[in-house]
Amino acid sequence: MPATLDHLVIAARTLEDGRAWLEGRLGVPMQEGGQHDHFGTHNALLSLGPDGYLEVIAIDPDAPAPDRPRWFGLDTPEMHERLQDGPALIHWVAAVEKLEPGPEVLELTRGDNRWALTVPENGGLPMDGVAPSRIQWHTPPPPTRLTDVGVRLGRLRLGTPQPDTLRAVLDTLNFRGEVEVYEAPQAELRAVLETPDGLVTLGEW
Repeated sequence: MPATLDHLVIAARTLEDGRAWLEGRLGVPMQEGGQHDHFGTHNALLSLGPDGYLEVIAIDPDAPAPDRPRWFGLDTPEMHERLQDGPALIHWVAAVEKLEPGPEVLELTRGDNRWALTVPENGGLPMDGVAPSRIQWHTPPPPTRLTDVGVRLGRLRLGTPQPDTLRAVLDTLNFRGEVEVYEAPQAELRAVLETPDGLVTLGEW
Protein backbone atom coordinates (compact mmCIF):
# COMPACT_ATOMS: atom_id res chain seq x y z
CA MET A 1 0.00 0.00 0.00
CA PRO A 2 1.51 3.37 -0.96
CA ALA A 3 2.40 6.02 1.60
CA THR A 4 0.42 9.27 1.45
CA LEU A 5 0.81 12.73 2.91
CA ASP A 6 -0.62 12.77 6.43
CA HIS A 7 0.13 16.28 7.61
CA LEU A 8 2.35 19.37 7.42
CA VAL A 9 4.19 20.68 10.48
CA ILE A 10 4.56 24.38 11.28
CA ALA A 11 6.65 25.24 14.35
CA ALA A 12 6.34 28.43 16.38
CA ARG A 13 7.85 29.95 19.51
CA THR A 14 4.41 29.88 21.11
CA LEU A 15 1.21 28.20 20.05
CA GLU A 16 -0.62 31.52 20.20
CA ASP A 17 1.88 33.13 17.82
CA GLY A 18 1.72 30.23 15.39
CA ARG A 19 -2.02 30.03 15.37
CA ALA A 20 -2.46 33.79 14.83
CA TRP A 21 0.15 33.78 12.06
CA LEU A 22 -1.45 30.93 10.13
CA GLU A 23 -5.02 32.15 10.57
CA GLY A 24 -3.89 35.54 9.31
CA ARG A 25 -2.26 33.99 6.24
CA LEU A 26 -5.11 31.64 5.34
CA GLY A 27 -8.14 33.60 6.53
CA VAL A 28 -9.73 30.60 8.23
CA PRO A 29 -9.85 29.46 11.88
CA MET A 30 -7.79 26.62 13.31
CA GLN A 31 -9.13 24.08 15.80
CA GLU A 32 -7.86 23.09 19.20
CA GLY A 33 -5.44 20.19 19.28
CA GLY A 34 -4.04 19.14 22.61
CA GLN A 35 -0.97 18.26 24.65
CA HIS A 36 1.75 15.76 23.80
CA ASP A 37 2.84 14.52 27.22
CA HIS A 38 5.77 12.54 25.83
CA PHE A 39 7.46 15.64 24.40
CA GLY A 40 6.05 18.57 26.38
CA THR A 41 4.47 20.22 23.35
CA HIS A 42 0.98 21.23 22.25
CA ASN A 43 -0.69 21.97 18.94
CA ALA A 44 -3.57 23.40 16.93
CA LEU A 45 -4.96 21.80 13.78
CA LEU A 46 -6.39 22.74 10.38
CA SER A 47 -8.16 20.43 7.95
CA LEU A 48 -6.73 19.98 4.46
CA GLY A 49 -9.71 17.91 3.40
CA PRO A 50 -10.65 14.30 4.12
CA ASP A 51 -7.12 12.87 3.96
CA GLY A 52 -4.73 15.45 5.40
CA TYR A 53 -4.24 18.27 7.84
CA LEU A 54 -1.80 20.89 9.05
CA GLU A 55 -0.57 21.33 12.60
CA VAL A 56 1.01 24.26 14.38
CA ILE A 57 3.22 22.95 17.17
CA ALA A 58 5.13 24.65 19.98
CA ILE A 59 6.75 23.86 23.31
CA ASP A 60 4.10 23.85 26.03
CA PRO A 61 5.36 26.22 28.77
CA ASP A 62 3.11 24.53 31.35
CA ALA A 63 4.39 21.00 30.67
CA PRO A 64 7.41 19.41 32.36
CA ALA A 65 10.51 19.04 30.21
CA PRO A 66 10.79 15.58 28.64
CA ASP A 67 13.62 13.20 29.51
CA ARG A 68 14.76 13.11 25.88
CA PRO A 69 15.14 15.67 23.06
CA ARG A 70 11.82 16.98 21.78
CA TRP A 71 10.70 15.97 18.30
CA PHE A 72 11.08 18.12 15.19
CA GLY A 73 14.31 19.65 16.49
CA LEU A 74 12.38 21.99 18.79
CA ASP A 75 15.13 21.94 21.43
CA THR A 76 17.99 22.84 19.12
CA PRO A 77 19.63 26.29 19.03
CA GLU A 78 19.22 26.27 15.25
CA MET A 79 15.44 25.89 15.51
CA HIS A 80 15.21 28.51 18.25
CA GLU A 81 17.10 30.94 16.02
CA ARG A 82 14.97 30.08 13.01
CA LEU A 83 11.73 30.74 14.86
CA GLN A 84 12.89 34.15 16.05
CA ASP A 85 11.74 35.45 12.66
CA GLY A 86 8.30 33.89 13.08
CA PRO A 87 6.56 30.54 12.58
CA ALA A 88 7.94 28.28 9.85
CA LEU A 89 6.95 25.25 7.82
CA ILE A 90 9.60 22.80 9.00
CA HIS A 91 8.51 19.26 8.15
CA TRP A 92 5.92 16.84 6.79
CA VAL A 93 4.67 13.42 7.81
CA ALA A 94 3.73 10.50 5.59
CA ALA A 95 1.07 7.97 6.57
CA VAL A 96 2.03 4.32 6.15
CA GLU A 97 0.05 1.15 6.66
CA LYS A 98 2.57 -0.46 9.04
CA LEU A 99 5.62 0.58 11.06
CA GLU A 100 7.90 -2.18 12.21
CA PRO A 101 9.14 -1.80 15.82
CA GLY A 102 12.53 -0.16 16.16
CA PRO A 103 14.49 2.36 18.25
CA GLU A 104 13.05 5.32 16.32
CA VAL A 105 9.43 4.11 16.37
CA LEU A 106 7.51 5.56 19.32
CA GLU A 107 3.99 4.75 20.46
CA LEU A 108 2.33 8.09 21.27
CA THR A 109 -0.98 9.55 22.41
CA ARG A 110 -2.83 12.88 22.51
CA GLY A 111 -6.19 12.67 24.22
CA ASP A 112 -8.05 9.78 22.58
CA ASN A 113 -5.63 9.69 19.61
CA ARG A 114 -3.10 6.86 19.38
CA TRP A 115 -0.39 6.44 16.78
CA ALA A 116 3.16 5.25 16.10
CA LEU A 117 5.69 7.73 14.70
CA THR A 118 9.32 7.66 13.65
CA VAL A 119 11.38 10.08 15.78
CA PRO A 120 15.20 10.06 15.67
CA GLU A 121 16.77 9.58 19.10
CA ASN A 122 18.33 13.05 18.86
CA GLY A 123 14.94 14.59 18.04
CA GLY A 124 16.22 15.89 14.70
CA LEU A 125 14.51 16.28 11.35
CA PRO A 126 15.24 13.72 8.61
CA MET A 127 17.26 15.44 5.89
CA ASP A 128 16.66 18.77 7.65
CA GLY A 129 12.91 18.29 7.32
CA VAL A 130 12.45 17.46 3.65
CA ALA A 131 12.33 13.68 4.17
CA PRO A 132 9.12 12.70 5.93
CA SER A 133 8.61 11.20 9.31
CA ARG A 134 6.36 8.13 9.04
CA ILE A 135 3.15 7.67 10.98
CA GLN A 136 0.81 4.72 11.54
CA TRP A 137 -2.54 5.64 13.04
CA HIS A 138 -4.12 3.23 15.52
CA THR A 139 -7.22 5.43 15.87
CA PRO A 140 -9.04 7.42 13.17
CA PRO A 141 -6.74 10.28 12.08
CA PRO A 142 -7.57 13.95 12.77
CA PRO A 143 -9.13 14.72 9.35
CA THR A 144 -12.03 12.45 10.28
CA ARG A 145 -12.95 14.89 13.08
CA LEU A 146 -11.78 18.29 11.85
CA THR A 147 -14.15 20.83 10.32
CA ASP A 148 -13.53 21.27 6.59
CA VAL A 149 -12.81 24.99 6.06
CA GLY A 150 -12.12 24.73 2.35
CA VAL A 151 -8.30 24.64 2.42
CA ARG A 152 -6.46 22.09 0.25
CA LEU A 153 -2.82 21.29 -0.40
CA GLY A 154 -2.09 21.98 -4.04
CA ARG A 155 1.58 20.98 -4.06
CA LEU A 156 4.44 20.41 -1.64
CA ARG A 157 7.83 21.52 -3.01
CA LEU A 158 10.96 20.04 -1.41
CA GLY A 159 14.39 21.49 -2.13
CA THR A 160 17.56 19.72 -1.01
CA PRO A 161 21.26 19.41 -1.92
CA GLN A 162 20.56 15.66 -2.24
CA PRO A 163 17.52 15.36 -4.51
CA ASP A 164 18.37 11.84 -5.67
CA THR A 165 18.61 10.65 -2.06
CA LEU A 166 15.22 12.17 -1.26
CA ARG A 167 13.65 10.65 -4.36
CA ALA A 168 15.01 7.27 -3.28
CA VAL A 169 13.40 7.70 0.14
CA LEU A 170 10.05 8.47 -1.46
CA ASP A 171 10.40 5.55 -3.87
CA THR A 172 11.13 3.21 -0.96
CA LEU A 173 7.91 4.37 0.69
CA ASN A 174 6.05 3.99 -2.61
CA PHE A 175 4.85 7.52 -1.90
CA ARG A 176 1.90 8.86 -3.85
CA GLY A 177 1.07 12.54 -3.66
CA GLU A 178 1.57 16.02 -5.08
CA VAL A 179 5.25 16.41 -4.14
CA GLU A 180 7.95 18.08 -6.23
CA VAL A 181 11.63 17.43 -5.44
CA TYR A 182 14.31 19.79 -6.74
CA GLU A 183 17.96 20.62 -6.09
CA ALA A 184 18.66 23.54 -3.75
CA PRO A 185 21.67 24.75 -1.72
CA GLN A 186 19.89 23.88 1.53
CA ALA A 187 16.68 22.27 2.70
CA GLU A 188 13.54 24.14 1.58
CA LEU A 189 9.88 23.30 2.13
CA ARG A 190 7.14 25.20 0.36
CA ALA A 191 3.46 24.28 0.46
CA VAL A 192 1.04 25.80 -2.04
CA LEU A 193 -2.38 25.90 -0.38
CA GLU A 194 -5.69 26.54 -2.08
CA THR A 195 -7.84 28.68 0.25
CA PRO A 196 -11.27 30.31 -0.09
CA ASP A 197 -9.43 33.57 -0.86
CA GLY A 198 -6.94 32.15 -3.37
CA LEU A 199 -3.52 30.52 -3.38
CA VAL A 200 -1.17 30.95 -0.41
CA THR A 201 2.39 29.67 -0.30
CA LEU A 202 3.90 28.72 3.05
CA GLY A 203 7.56 28.03 3.60
CA GLU A 204 10.72 30.07 3.73
CA TRP A 205 14.08 29.09 5.12
